[in-house]
Amino acid sequence: MSILRAAVIALATVNLVDCATTSRHQFTEPAGGWRVRSGQLLYRAPGTTLIGDVLIRSSKSGDFELTFSKGPSVTLLMIRQDAFFAEVKGPLARTGWSGPTDRAPKQLGGWLGARDKLIGSQDRQSVRYVAANETFLFRF
Repeated sequence: MSILRAAVIALATVNLVDCATTSRHQFTEPAGGWRVRSGQLLYRAPGTTLIGDVLIRSSKSGDFELTFSKGPSVTLLMIRQDAFFAEVKGPLARTGWSGPTDRAPKQLGGWLGARDKLIGSQDRQSVRYVAANETFLFRF
């Protein structure tokens, strides 16, 4: 009986860990009608200043992707987001996260708020966004 109990506990643990790290949400894949912008991002937070390349893709319905990288081979952060759900990966996100945006960890709030700022200012060459103690300066 103890082997069966241990197996059930192990499977439950694996299932919980799997839910925390992988998203079951289906994001819309980028298509021909998506707007693509590329440029530079200056990111500042207490004790951190980073400058890197940024690639932003968005659809008319509000689907959004942001990739922040240092050169062609080092992705610092990748965000996939729609109106209610987000997935964040990369070293700046530490362990990564996915889930409803209203339940996002506090440290991702600024990054997830960038979606609305960027979608609302698609014709501007420069977008400055401040969230709490973080500053984002996008130049396209």
